[in-house]
Amino acid sequence: MITLPALLFVITLLFGLAGLAGGSAAHKGHSSSAAGRSAYAFPLAPPGSYRLPPIKPAAGGFVLDESGSGHDLADLLRAHTTLLAFIYTRCGDICPTATLDMSRLQDLAGKDRHLAGRMRLITMSFDPEHDTPKIMREHAAQWRSADPAAPGWLFLTTPDGETLAPVLAAYNQTVARKRDATSAGGPLNHIFRAFLVDRQGLIRNVYSLDFFDPELVLNDLRTVLLEYESPLRERVDEHRR
Repeated sequence: MITLPALLFVITLLFGLAGLAGGSAAHKGHSSSAAGRSAYAFPLAPPGSYRLPPIKPAAGGFVLDESGSGHDLADLLRAHTTLLAFIYTRCGDICPTATLDMSRLQDLAGKDRHLAGRMRLITMSFDPEHDTPKIMREHAAQWRSADPAAPGWLFLTTPDGETLAPVLAAYNQTVARKRDATSAGGPLNHIFRAFLVDRQGLIRNVYSLDFFDPELVLNDLRTVLLEYESPLRERVDEHRR
């Protein structure tokens, strides 16, 4: 006989899988369904009505783009306000959900040309053993919008674990190998962390998966960008000095 807690767990799991499958299908046409996911008890505060003080400088490190060209991550985090997320492509649980949210964020931002031209998305792998530039290029093709109005989205990796280690340490991104490398969720244990970085290279917010909602992140992006168009910029510049 199935107990009530077990029945509730099955129902919740089925609804969750249905939602994820529906979201993936929606993204293939690059249509945003983020509004269907977001349900706030209270309306989001208007952009610019709150502050996101600088936390610390965003770390750099040697990275490879999809073509195999090398860059300093710190350089890629400047000139645009950036949303940086760490994932790996063999992940079978939280990474696909987070990447779906990134794609929804790209779609939403693409509706605002003023915003889209001033921001950038970056997905970085912490599994260089598998996630070569070629793999990241194939992964990008599955998720990145073809809409020219959408903000840019880079997919990065590193040459090896030794190069990756100081980057992960700087962002406090924990990663560990599972005992069972054939686990359905993927061979690595990790938490999800995404970082909002302003165009001066300062981290302004850090998101766990629970708070990584496209509409909320978009609100934060607009709030940070408004600082460069208002007297608040003087306060930010003061902090940097």
